[in-house]
Amino acid sequence: MSEHKQTAHINPKGAEIAETVLLPGDPLRAKFIADTFLEDVTQFNSVRNMFGYTGTYNGKRISVMGTGMGMPSMGIYSWELIHIFGVKNLIRIGSCGALQDNLNLYDIIIGMGASSNSNYVSQYHLPGHYAPIASFSLLEKAKNIADEKGQEVHVGNILSSDTFYSADKEAAGKWRDMGILGIEMEAAALYMNAAEAGVNALCILTVSDHIFKQEETTSEERETSFTKMMEIALELAE
Repeated sequence: MSEHKQTAHINPKGAEIAETVLLPGDPLRAKFIADTFLEDVTQFNSVRNMFGYTGTYNGKRISVMGTGMGMPSMGIYSWELIHIFGVKNLIRIGSCGALQDNLNLYDIIIGMGASSNSNYVSQYHLPGHYAPIASFSLLEKAKNIADEKGQEVHVGNILSSDTFYSADKEAAGKWRDMGILGIEMEAAALYMNAAEAGVNALCILTVSDHIFKQEETTSEERETSFTKMMEIALELAE
């Protein structure tokens, strides 16, 4: 429950925030999920137009909220949801650019690990290289849900990048050679925040474009068409 707590970025005005929160980057995708899948919906945030909603899905309470783009934005919202509002399960649902030849548009990727070119990890002053990984309990449950639905998913390592337009034209190929499935911009920060706080996090992605096949979906399709990923994530609510 959010009680009457608020931050500079999230002001629920007493509305509930559930212990399980879906985190799309696009706040309009959060609205689409609330309008399409949830019942008894209450909006708990509109600060900076970063919409957040709480409702029920199959009788279970669940929230959904946009995070914006990039690890700094994800870092702010996920930290506040965890430490101020008591969220225990944070599931990023987003889009990614595929790297491997066996991946196609609309394929679903579950991020078992999130490699990164970001300096986000430096704040922890660790004596080595930290590997951000998903919570196995959420990952296992998501894979089982996908199997039950007959939905093929790819499970593996993704890249959380600080750069969308990279000046290094060889970088994507190097990450591909290391088995990275796709590139997005938020999961590593989410995984680190969750690990440091002892809560659960998972990233489920839909392939919106393929970096080497030069294929892509439209912004409208990214907002409303990635429903298979959304349905898997919604069923993770406890």
